Amino acid sequence: MKFVSILMGSKSDYEIMQEAAKILEKFGVAHELIISSAHRSPERTHTYVKGAEEKGAKVFIAAAGMAAHLAGVVASLTTKPVIGVPMKGGAMDGMDAMLSTVQMPAGMPVATVALGKAGAMNSAYLAMQILAIEDEELRAKLLEDRILKAKKVESDSNEVEVRI
Repeated sequence: MKFVSILMGSKSDYEIMQEAAKILEKFGVAHELIISSAHRSPERTHTYVKGAEEKGAKVFIAAAGMAAHLAGVVASLTTKPVIGVPMKGGAMDGMDAMLSTVQMPAGMPVATVALGKAGAMNSAYLAMQILAIEDEELRAKLLEDRILKAKKVESDSNEVEVRI
């Protein structure tokens, strides 16, 4: 069974990261969602990543704030794609998490998306794009979603646009 694994560093990340889960559900993509901290529960994180990989996880999404080491730790434990979602909060309101997530050493890549809700949503879309490389049905669903988004822009514009 192939699925996307979503890890969050703390329960406070759930409200934002459930947006990623909702998108995966909308597209019929199986996923797991757990809380595990790179710092507070490192053994749980290690055990989970290894077990998820054995069960069929194809992409990992890791959300964390402040020091935001979760995505890097996950990347150190797997060769599967890892998508980091930096979370807002702390003294720097998420900038520290953004820098921690994006500044990975060579050979340990973490794809980093935007802070917060937009990042959570984009992490799900990016995970699905990765899966769609070998899943034509999912690729077709993503293409249809893009077409609908483009039509929505046109519709919204038609409601407000003024042209000469």
